[in-house]
Amino acid sequence: MVRLVQIGKDSERRVAMVEEPYLYCLREMRSVYELAKLCLSSNRRLIEQIRALAEDYGLEYDEVYSGTSEWRLLAPIDVPGEPSRVTIAGTGLTHLGSAKDRQAMHALGIKKDASGAPESLTDSMRMFQWGVEGGRPATGEIGTAPEWFYKGNGSILRGPFEPLTIPPYAEDGGEEAEIAGVYIIDADGMPYRIGMTVGNEFSDHQFEKRNYLNLAGSKLRTCSIGPELVIGAEFEAVGGEVRIERGAETIWSKKVETGEENMCHSLANLEHHHFKFEGHRQPWDVHVHFFGAHSLSFGDGVVLREGDWMEVRYEGFGRPLRNSIHIEAKDADRLISVRSLA
Repeated sequence: MVRLVQIGKDSERRVAMVEEPYLYCLREMRSVYELAKLCLSSNRRLIEQIRALAEDYGLEYDEVYSGTSEWRLLAPIDVPGEPSRVTIAGTGLTHLGSAKDRQAMHALGIKKDASGAPESLTDSMRMFQWGVEGGRPATGEIGTAPEWFYKGNGSILRGPFEPLTIPPYAEDGGEEAEIAGVYIIDADGMPYRIGMTVGNEFSDHQFEKRNYLNLAGSKLRTCSIGPELVIGAEFEAVGGEVRIERGAETIWSKKVETGEENMCHSLANLEHHHFKFEGHRQPWDVHVHFFGAHSLSFGDGVVLREGDWMEVRYEGFGRPLRNSIHIEAKDADRLISVRSLA
């Protein structure tokens, strides 16, 4: 297992291998995308290529991570100069905790019993149950399709320590602590998994709560991954923690679990149902795919404020991913008008 970061300094970029407490830059590599293409064209394994290119001199990782270095951490995958070549998507209702949160969110209008619990299942909980029943097919077989959503292209991807934005038209914004898979499509349309990374998928849960059909729009927000891209990561059972900080105080935290043992869908089933679409197998495109969250602070009534910090950590996936919240000012007169080209 090898961990990579992308770092930048002014207009200069490098890829570096993480071997605590140092970062060892890879010779002549400006992006993980370039590195992955090199491996595919030379038919060489990624970990083998990384070790062959690693320089002897290491940067102090603490300085880069703390922001005291002239180098800064970037998102661990992108297509430099072509953000439209990155597709960011995900699958929901893959973890029991998120299914319970969604059941509570989407139970508006459903008759309740004496205890206040819904008398019938929401569509979200039904889809989760379908995953429990058919999301882990035998090897070589196709299982139940998961809930799938689109988040945007590479223009909405933010790196570690960058703010995640609640835009003027949003009703709120909340963290979703997840692991994301990172993929590249080769010249023949074959998807390859480069690695996995910590992610904060970030969504507008208040807008979604109004009606579950708002899910698609609630996902079109900035998100973040990193700092490290783990090559050859284990994904059977992964424990972690997510926390919300307000000033010097931690206002909410929770232990979270992901990995196939904690999900109703297998990794192979999630990957099949994403890449079965021909449009998702375009040569030399990159995909970042979120695998779902265990728990949300929104589910516990937390409302994030300007300047709050979100931190996501998963065991075996390197240093925590940290992002602040920025709330853009409301602008009631900000009407988007379409001009005619006729």
